Amino acid sequence: MNVLLVEDDNRVADYICEGLGSAGIEVQRAEDGTSGLQLAREGRYDVMVFDRMLPGMDGLSLVQALRNDGIVTPILILSALGEVDDRVKGLQAGADDYLGKPFAFAELQARLEVLARRRADEASPTILTVEDLSMDLLNQRVVRGDTAIKLQPREYKLLEYLLRNAGRVVTRAMLLEHVWGYHFDPQTNVIDVHISRLRQKIDRDFPTALLDTVRGAGYRLGPPLPEDAAP
Repeated sequence: MNVLLVEDDNRVADYICEGLGSAGIEVQRAEDGTSGLQLAREGRYDVMVFDRMLPGMDGLSLVQALRNDGIVTPILILSALGEVDDRVKGLQAGADDYLGKPFAFAELQARLEVLARRRADEASPTILTVEDLSMDLLNQRVVRGDTAIKLQPREYKLLEYLLRNAGRVVTRAMLLEHVWGYHFDPQTNVIDVHISRLRQKIDRDFPTALLDTVRGAGYRLGPPLPEDAAP
């Protein structure tokens, strides 16, 4: 397992690094949110651990920045702010788990192993396709036919989720949870705006439209699967 630790408290960081190192887990540490963001964007980690109160960029902002970039690596927030409201804010920001300080090292290690195992279980092909539209996850490249399509980070994440659910209707609530990572007002038009932009890029200049609006239900990319087809 390869872990990124963003923690400004040297005592806590040494404790975690020594413990994980003894368990054969590789750890790379950053001391502030800004350098942590750079490492998270450049490296490949199985799990990331962020302190919530960080210099440069706080832990929640760091999580949100990475999720906005489409980085889905599991993140555990480690914080002395351990009340229910604090944990809820961390999870709504896009973290996968939240552990309050002080903590037992055995629990931290167990939580990290669960997150890493969950990610391994969710392993998927590196290329997603529907009809003549394809997404290369390793190179973050989208192509329809012979035409390369440039997407903004949020559009990319939206298309990735639709491709992973190709042929199935995905609801607005599903998109809010899995693409934005936290809950907007259900009446917000943020989804409509991004769907419209994505449709312009992947459908407008092509003879066949792939992204459909399913009235009263949500959206579907590609032909419906048999179980979703109308009788």
